Amino acid sequence: MTYSIVARDPATGRFGIAVQSHYLGVGPVVPWLEAGVGAVATQASVNVSFGPIGLELLRAGRSAAEVVASLVAGDERPEIRQLGVVDATGRAAAHTGAECIPACGHLVGDGYTVQGNLLAADTCWPAMAAAYEAGLAAGEPLVERLLGAMEAAEREGGDVRGRQSAAIMIVAAEPQTAAWRGRLLDMRIEDHHDPVPELRRIVTLQLAYDLLGDEGDAAGGGRPVEERYAEARRMAPDAMELVFWRGVELAGAGDLDGARRELRIAFAAAPNWQATLEHLAEARREGITPELYAELINLT
Repeated sequence: MTYSIVARDPATGRFGIAVQSHYLGVGPVVPWLEAGVGAVATQASVNVSFGPIGLELLRAGRSAAEVVASLVAGDERPEIRQLGVVDATGRAAAHTGAECIPACGHLVGDGYTVQGNLLAADTCWPAMAAAYEAGLAAGEPLVERLLGAMEAAEREGGDVRGRQSAAIMIVAAEPQTAAWRGRLLDMRIEDHHDPVPELRRIVTLQLAYDLLGDEGDAAGGGRPVEERYAEARRMAPDAMELVFWRGVELAGAGDLDGARRELRIAFAAAPNWQATLEHLAEARREGITPELYAELINLT
């Protein structure tokens, strides 16, 4: 009832899963990932316990193949299950039960596995693999390769029942003291008539926001904030949240002309942004005082 890709990025060591299904809220069910440990996708007549148990086995040092074998051996109905696993070193393994509904199958590659069941055609998962490998050869980032694999499955017909929900998750390569710290991307479309394009839209929006984060890849790579902001605006031209807070940041740095320029854009988009600035001034937050507010709203 689902197709998915599980992968470890050979360049960064990060793990990612992308999935789509005609199922309400596929995101909380299929993808299970842990930074520095690995990733598990459990689907078909899904046994959700495969996710947490699979991660526990990976944490204990089991290989992807050993995890798949252990989960299948311990299940009462392995013939109706499907799963894909990638371990901490990038070894991949998968299982498609003999009674999964066709079209169904999987393909294991170097550092990734693709799988699907109840699909329109048996070309779906090979197309996903080809798209992922093409993206890898082209040097695309992991998030783009995962989305590209999903879009390839859609071009082959995807889920035979239609479309409903989709999700993508990426976690860090290094183990974390708290699991949430390693979660780099977690975006879900729970119910939508065309979830894969909608997933790409909100992922693009999130990537634009991430460009301006102090702990993101772009900041860590030393890219100037002006360059990152310009790219974020190109990616998400309607995201006035980015524009407003850039104006506030410029105001706090003493660049009133730059701040007015950005705030003028936000104020023109919606009056609530000027009200937001006024609230900041009343609370004297983010460096905005009533006196500075008075200077900033003089946009002439």
